[in-house]
This record gives sequence, C-alpha cells and structure tokens, in this order.
Amino acid sequence: MRSLMARYLNKRREEEEETRERIAITKKAGGSVSTMDYDREHSRNFWVLGRKWAEISFGVLGIGQRPSSANGPHSSVNGLRGRRDGVTSNTAAFAAAVSHLAQYELDGGAALVVPPGRWLTGPFNLTSHFTLFLERDAIILASQNISEWPTIDPLPSYGRGRDLPGPRYSNFITGYNLTDVIITGNNGTIDGQGKIWWDKFHNDELNYTRGYLVEIIYSDHVVISNVTFVNSPSWNIHPVYSSNVIVSGITILAPIDSPNTDGINPDSSSDVHIEDSFIVSGDDCVAIKSGWDEYGIAFNRSSERIIIQRLTCISPTSAVIAIGSEMSGGVRDVIAEDITAINSESGVRIKTGVGRGGFVKDIFVRRMSLHTMKWVFWMTGNYGQHPDEHYDPNALPEISGINYLDVYAENVTMAARLEGIKGDPFTGICISNVTAEVIDPKKLQWNCTNISGKSIHVSPTPCALLSDQGSNATQCPFPDDKFTESVKNKYYSTRRI
Repeated sequence: MRSLMARYLNKRREEEEETRERIAITKKAGGSVSTMDYDREHSRNFWVLGRKWAEISFGVLGIGQRPSSANGPHSSVNGLRGRRDGVTSNTAAFAAAVSHLAQYELDGGAALVVPPGRWLTGPFNLTSHFTLFLERDAIILASQNISEWPTIDPLPSYGRGRDLPGPRYSNFITGYNLTDVIITGNNGTIDGQGKIWWDKFHNDELNYTRGYLVEIIYSDHVVISNVTFVNSPSWNIHPVYSSNVIVSGITILAPIDSPNTDGINPDSSSDVHIEDSFIVSGDDCVAIKSGWDEYGIAFNRSSERIIIQRLTCISPTSAVIAIGSEMSGGVRDVIAEDITAINSESGVRIKTGVGRGGFVKDIFVRRMSLHTMKWVFWMTGNYGQHPDEHYDPNALPEISGINYLDVYAENVTMAARLEGIKGDPFTGICISNVTAEVIDPKKLQWNCTNISGKSIHVSPTPCALLSDQGSNATQCPFPDDKFTESVKNKYYSTRRI
C-alpha cells in the first residue's frame, strides 16, 4: 500500500513540476498562460489576501494554473488585511473580498488568491465568474467556533438534514446558483478541522446536521482541481442540482474512522467528470446520489452522464464507488474506468431499498485493480434508512443494466454480495473478465438473491443466477469513447466567457 501511495504522490509532484516549467517557458516567451483550447484574452480581477487587488488581463486558466498578472493594467485600493497565523479569524476579510470581487461578474470575472500561510475563517460563499486560487503552502482553516456556522434549510430533495431532522449547519464553502466557478491552486489545502464535529456526532451532541466542506448548488460550469481537502466535518465535495462539473487532480484525506466523510458526491447533477484524484476516506470515496425517498421522488432530478477516471481510493469501511443509497431521483449513464482501490470494503456498491423508488441503470465499470477487499461487488436492496415515516412502501427502485468488466482483485474475503428485492429483482447484470483471488477458496464466494444476469470468464465461478455464457461469449458492453468525450467537451462547448 505504501509503495502505491508513494508512486501516486511522486506522479503528482512530477506533474506539478511539469506545469510550473510550462508556465515559466510560456511567460519567458512573452505569452500568457492559456490552455484548454482557449486563446482569447479576458480580464479578471484579482484580490490577493493580505495585499491589494489589481485588475489584469490573462488567458483562460488551465486547471491548476495560477492567474498571470503580466502586462495587465493595475488599479489598487485598500487591500484585505488578513492574518495568516492560523489563530486570528479572517471571516470578515474573506466575506469582504468575495463581496468586493462580485462586482466584476459581468466584466471578465474575478479571482481571490490565497498566499502561503494558515488562514482561519468561518464559512464563506463564492460568486459567479470567480476563481479561488490557493498558492502552494496556503491553508484555509475552517473555524471551530460553531457560532460562526449559521443554519440553512435542508435540501428539497432530502426534506431534512442528513444527521438530524430539520435544518443543517452551513457548508464551509458554498456556491449557490452560480456559473463559471473555479477552485484551484498549486496544491494548497482546505482543512475542515472536522474533529470537533466528529466528536459531537459520536457523542450525540449535534443540534443540527453537519455541513459539508464544499457544496455547489444549482450551479453550472464548475472546476475543482489541484487542491488538497482534509478533515471535512462530513461530505467533502458535494455538487448538487448542478451541471458541467470537472473535478481533477485533487487529494482528499480524512481519518478512516471519521463519520460520513465521503469524498466526492455528485447529487442530482449531470455531466460530471471526476479524474486523476486520490482519496482516503471514512466513507465512500465517490457516492452518486439523487435525493431521499418521497422528497427525491417529488424533486425528480436524476444524476446522469457521470464519468470517473483514474481514481485511487482507500476506504476500509466503505465503497470505492457507491450509487445511493439516496437515489430516488434516479441515476443513469455512469462510466468508471481505471480505478485503483487499496484496503477498501467494496469496489462498486449499489445501495437502495423499499421506499426509494427511482432507478439505477446503464452503469459501466471497467479496468479496476483492487487490493485487500471485503467484497468486489456489492448490491443491496435492503438499505432501510428513511427521512421520516411518510415514505411510500410501494415505491420500488428499478435496478438494471449494470456492467462490470476487466476487474482484478487480490486478498478478497468474498467475491460478491448481490441482494435484490423480493418481487423487484435487479436485472441485466453483466460481469465479464473478472479474477478475484480470495483468501479462503473453500468459503462461499457468491451470495446472490433476487437478481438476474450473466457472466463471462469470471473466477471464482459465479452463482447460478449469473449464468455462465462460456469463455467465447461476447464481453459485457461498454460505451465507446465518444460518450466520454461528449461529457468532457460539453463543459467547454457550452461555457460562456
């Protein structure tokens, strides 16, 4: 496990060095930093914490690239007088900076650059056409003063807080009804300082549901890249009711016993692309959701066209990729490929139950490398948590078109646990070209009830409900690259500059 992590971190350092060299060469040649097939120049306004702000011109930022101030017109005002000691509160300073920069939404947008240091602040909001850029060694620390965390309404597709009925605490960083938002940097850190929240959760001392580290709501064209997120109070990154979201090259770290510290949770969102990220979590590394029981059914917004590529996950108590359990608005058209898991509970887990309604269909997973797992595949139809007693017991989920291929797993306790719902079986399951090296070959390796599907070239031999098609049969389907590229390209083709 250490060698895999070391290789990953070395790769990240090499990529960062290549990026710095590319930027330096571009600047030396007199050019602006510009990638992503955009070559137009745009004005953005920059406020550097602890300094003055300046209006400058630059090319459209590539993921993780710092705004360039070369050759731009400058005008200065009294800048933000923040303190970077990790003790002094900068809550008012962050709020003032974002408020000031919001005036440039229609004039090329704005960026808040966070220099090296430890910047303590309470929750704050983002604005449209805005970049939050963390320099290397910049750390934004979430305040542990709970009085700085206001309460907000529950999400309409959930009807209540996730921990407790009623409202919830604010998220640390929130974007609401925005367009063109970027959180990036030179691998700076956003630290939720979540232990105080975890302790309150374990001791039943919470008054309201914990907030998330980053929540992006009703927003479009969002990039989160090249930042490390640590110690979230609960979920780390939660794009909800949003579209055209890119999460690239991030690191998420939480103690493996921390409660509900999911990594990335696309929720009732579409055209989401997650890539090249490393997650250590106390819960699912990625969980795709779409609302909870009757509230999610009424809200009726699915998660769809979700792409997950080159993800590395460590999650001993949960899944590498989960779908649900809150999936009442439906989940479809999910592609995951080139996934590495180390010491995790399950590779892919579909969680649902009576009362959820909704659907999970057209799921495609390939090229997974799993090391030390409890289950390779896990589907359950008996997930019984409900927001209240008003859920509809006749609302049954539809689970169909689930495809897994090219999976290798070692040090596995059990190959699969596949449990549909009596009278509502999970159908169209296809598993092909899978090898699971189990710890105890004499132990039952496939537990299957209320499912149907097929298998091709799978070891150990699957249950009878996954009928063996023979080694010469056609492999499970997988969409061609055009689908993946269409999700990636939609961000750029629909972006309004």
